[in-house]
Amino acid sequence: MRRRAGAGLVGRPLPTAGRYALRVVSLVAALGVWQALTSLDIDLWLRFSQFPTVTDVAHAFADRLAGPDYWTDLTDSLTRILSGFLLAAVLGVATGVLVARSRLAEDLIGPVLEVVRPIPAIALVPVAILLFPSNEQGIVFITFTAAFFPVLVSTRHAVRALTPVWEEAVLTMGGGRWRILGSVVLPGALPGIFGGLSVGIGVSWICVISAEMISGQYGVGYRTWQDYTVVDYPGVFVGMVTIGVLGWLTSTAVELLGRRLTRWLPRTSYDAGDRARNVRALPSAREPKSAAPAPTTEEARDEHLV
Repeated sequence: MRRRAGAGLVGRPLPTAGRYALRVVSLVAALGVWQALTSLDIDLWLRFSQFPTVTDVAHAFADRLAGPDYWTDLTDSLTRILSGFLLAAVLGVATGVLVARSRLAEDLIGPVLEVVRPIPAIALVPVAILLFPSNEQGIVFITFTAAFFPVLVSTRHAVRALTPVWEEAVLTMGGGRWRILGSVVLPGALPGIFGGLSVGIGVSWICVISAEMISGQYGVGYRTWQDYTVVDYPGVFVGMVTIGVLGWLTSTAVELLGRRLTRWLPRTSYDAGDRARNVRALPSAREPKSAAPAPTTEEARDEHLV
């Protein structure tokens, strides 16, 4: 039996609607397993009987949405995460480019950054409490620190990985240092920069929630910890779901922005259908190559003149 070219182990590609439907089915199946394990009080090694059911969490979620505290916590957490992350993005990219392009900057601030970088951002909570006059500023500082170093490191490596041929081409055409920075360094390092931004936004959410639990007065993390202290486990899961959705939305926004700004780059398709179509589009080895068309009279005359 002949096998269609490009099918192989890939199989028939799903349409876009089918892929989204498959993702929804996967999520619904996970919720169904959760509901079954908790409602039947399954205790094997993990104690699912201690967990609230999906319906309990849904009822608690509906109650929270109807009250003003939920939206206040949501606004406070988003304000803190966006303030710290945007500040980290600007300073992280600037510092990464500076350290990668200047040996003097690398010698002056590089050792300090490398000593501070391994310290977890959440371990700086006592420093933030002592350093800043308000808890709000301290939480933004923790969020900034969490995102700053992933952006810094990814930017530094991306700039150092640029081929020097591009810079030499700009110098040959009379371009200066700022021209090289705007035309070569920043555009060439954009994929690496957005890789660091994607990591940084995720780490920022981890640290801002932890900081809110320790020293916050409002926010999703603070409310989740308060629910735990009063043994309101459905409320705890409401906070966890909220954190997950917010983290997913913000990281997706960063990735979409990165794709938008780097749309000029060649893309590698991970779609099975695209791979299959690309394979089928390749000329077969058993098919004779078509002969080149004979040149016209004008083309022959031009070639003779050359």
